[in-house]
Amino acid sequence: MPTARLDQIRARLGEEIGTSGWILVDQDRIAAFAEATEDRQFTHLDPNLAAQTPFGGTIAHGFLSLSLLSRMAAEVMLVPDTVKMAVNYGFDRVRFLAPVRSGKRVRGRFTLESVHDKAPDQLLLRHLVAVEIEDEDRPALSAQWLTLLIT
Repeated sequence: MPTARLDQIRARLGEEIGTSGWILVDQDRIAAFAEATEDRQFTHLDPNLAAQTPFGGTIAHGFLSLSLLSRMAAEVMLVPDTVKMAVNYGFDRVRFLAPVRSGKRVRGRFTLESVHDKAPDQLLLRHLVAVEIEDEDRPALSAQWLTLLIT
């Protein structure tokens, strides 16, 4: 994760702080996620049956798209240069807005919404995040993501 002084991070409140690189969501990744989560619904794994749905083919699990945020954040989320550990603290809101079709690429767009002192040596950051789908108007999802930083 990129580092900055805490005052520099606070100065970015309300601003977009970055966009990650693209990540390919291919059928192999979708199948591996299905196995790991035991969510083997046909819309994710069976191209013939999935082709008969409004999706027109297999799609990624919404939770797969959500889980990729960790990798995306590692590229762009600013943390203080004194951080010892960053912990996923949860989400206040998640909305799945559009399916990610197999073979598409996604990326994360991050806006810093707030920085709160939670306890001594602990900061709680809230980011508005969108997982964008290449060449599509609607994002796959939007969320308010909380990260706890131990400094």
